[in-house]
Amino acid sequence: MPRLIKRYGSRKLYDTTDSRYVSLDDVVAFVRAGDDIHVVDNKTGDDVTAVVLTQIISEEGRNGQSAFSPRFLHDLLRAGESAFKKGEEVVEAGLQRARQGVGEIARTAADRVRPASPMSDVRDEMDRLRARLESLETTLQDIDRRDAAGADASPDS
Repeated sequence: MPRLIKRYGSRKLYDTTDSRYVSLDDVVAFVRAGDDIHVVDNKTGDDVTAVVLTQIISEEGRNGQSAFSPRFLHDLLRAGESAFKKGEEVVEAGLQRARQGVGEIARTAADRVRPASPMSDVRDEMDRLRARLESLETTLQDIDRRDAAGADASPDS
């Protein structure tokens, strides 16, 4: 369950879990400690989590502590939220296919390994495994190309 933080009109932040006012530095510490946070406007009840987290990133940048390169930030602004969601889906699908392929290779290899196999059987199996690995590499390269094409496409296209 996320840690609920209320933001008041004065921009003060109140952590309902610890029943105390907190600073942006405290919020950073919560997130870095692994806590999920949910920030709501006390008056309207609107979710302002993204606003607060963006404010933290902005202030870290002003203090010279930003973990993000200017190039990444440019790309982030150009791509927008929908591109990142689509990219996550593509990457997840590719990872799932890769996991299945690796699992299939492992099962095939385990099923076919015999203690006293003739050398020709071992060579044949190695050739089949190489072909399957090349197929997986091609699939991953296709995913990379689609990701790159999606990142290069502008919303105006």
